[in-house]
Amino acid sequence: MRPPVDTIAAPLFPSGLPWVNLPRGRGAQAGVVLQGGGPMLVEFWDFCRPNSLRTLPYIKAWHERYAELGLRTIGVHCPGFAPSAGEQAVRDAVARLGIAYPVLIDSQLELWREYENVGWPARYLFSEGACLFDYHYGEGGYAETERAIQELLGVERATVEPVRPEDVPGAQLVPQTEDQQGAYSGRYQAGGVWAVLDGVGAVRVTASGGESDAGASGAAETWQEPRELAVTHPGAYPLVEHERHTVGTLQLDIGSGVRCFATCFTPGVA
Repeated sequence: MRPPVDTIAAPLFPSGLPWVNLPRGRGAQAGVVLQGGGPMLVEFWDFCRPNSLRTLPYIKAWHERYAELGLRTIGVHCPGFAPSAGEQAVRDAVARLGIAYPVLIDSQLELWREYENVGWPARYLFSEGACLFDYHYGEGGYAETERAIQELLGVERATVEPVRPEDVPGAQLVPQTEDQQGAYSGRYQAGGVWAVLDGVGAVRVTASGGESDAGASGAAETWQEPRELAVTHPGAYPLVEHERHTVGTLQLDIGSGVRCFATCFTPGVA
């Protein structure tokens, strides 16, 4: 979305916060990333939130496509769960996820408050003069953001191909079951199911479904083969992926050594 005015300035990055992927010592300077350069894309994210991970391929692709043309991509990691609050956990996640652009570790949500941010993920695109040019909350809107980047850079090319069917512009999505605290077992409606996990061990996942609204129509449920999910690090783990919005039943058994902080549901196409 475009802001109502073109004079909203980018807040300075707080001094003293740790950075990943910045030359040693530069992150200690307040606003260092704002000095010189072209347009800037700022993405608030959390490696324990599925929506952030689902958006990440686009952010990485834009960095790869447009960095040489002047786009500066900045990740701001703000934890929404206890496992993603530690600095080393964030550093490990950045390496594990293959993120090459700078990431500010905002564990106390200092910059979050400066932006008056409202959730994860959230992206803000600033012009070369550091004024807000475009913004978007949540998943989606990828083609719009990329076209705004191209407008600022003065280029025109095909946008990144949608990663999944629900990302296709104009896709009809069905509201999913709300996220549940802790490990959830029971009925759900969604395109996918994730769990926020920490520790080392295994999780046993059993799920039914595979047909859109199968349970709602009274048809017999089709159960998938149970599978064991190995937990090796804190983060959001995909449990079930359907081709489209599906009514199903989930059985989640958490093994010893593992803690489940939330069960999350992602949308699917109608």
